[in-house]
Amino acid sequence: MSILTVGIGEWTVSSEASDVIKTYALGSCVAVLIYDTKLAIAGMIHIALPDSKVDAERARSLPGYFADTGLPLMIEEMKRRGAARGSVWVKLAGGASVMDPGGFFDIGKRNILAAKRILWGSSLGPLAEDTGGDLSRTVSFAVADGQTTISSGPKTWTI
Repeated sequence: MSILTVGIGEWTVSSEASDVIKTYALGSCVAVLIYDTKLAIAGMIHIALPDSKVDAERARSLPGYFADTGLPLMIEEMKRRGAARGSVWVKLAGGASVMDPGGFFDIGKRNILAAKRILWGSSLGPLAEDTGGDLSRTVSFAVADGQTTISSGPKTWTI
């Protein structure tokens, strides 16, 4: 088994059944997981900010950092590998308010909405999500069957 770690602003797509895709410490960041059930193709992105207009240079060098530049790239890579709208599901995790308790910046909420807007533009929507609140989350995504496990501190659950 290989663990493919997705850092902030990174994304990966795998069709290797023994792979587990994992991202750590999602606070206001959002992980978008896409899985093709027929071909067992899995993709995960770790989005930090909703809109690339705030830093065009970073958007060029690390497009996955932003929902509007990274998520379309991951969707296109999934399509390139044969994933089809009729056989995919989407899950979301993260988007918490961990360092903004008053909700002044609402980065988590803005990341969730940006990801959903892009997904809707591709006629996709989340089958399940574990978003919001004030938890930092770690997400594991098994390529073999799409099992999605979330942990925060000592607690672990699936979506």
